[in-house]
Amino acid sequence: MPDLAPRFHRVAASIVIALGATLTPFTPATPQTAGSSAASSASLPTLAPMLERVTPAVVNIAVASKAPAEDNPLYSDPGFRRFFNLPELQPRARMSAGSGVIVDAANGYVLTNHHVVDGGTEISVTLKDGRRLSATGWSRFRLDRA
Repeated sequence: MPDLAPRFHRVAASIVIALGATLTPFTPATPQTAGSSAASSASLPTLAPMLERVTPAVVNIAVASKAPAEDNPLYSDPGFRRFFNLPELQPRARMSAGSGVIVDAANGYVLTNHHVVDGGTEISVTLKDGRRLSATGWSRFRLDRA
């Protein structure tokens, strides 16, 4: 099976560049002097118009998973556990969070790093408008470059 990582990186980078390039026209900066008014600062280049259009695609990802039981090697020794009458350790619930970007809203595809969802048993996605959606059928495609 061919390594899809380089191709995936090119496609993801192209999407990000295309979004930035097509969503906001660039306005060149005009020199400003110390005495110039705040009204003339409107001619400075800003990312604000692009961000207003793009940030709705940025989502919060909340992940519930099981944290492994204590990893001390002595706890794995049945003799040690029996001698000190230690109870059987149960995995603990763990919550973590990350971010992602909606890449296909019609189909509900969100792009994030593997380490964000790795080991997750429940994954929920919160949109900028506050709606919380439960993720289903997430891919286990292991590509993490963060």
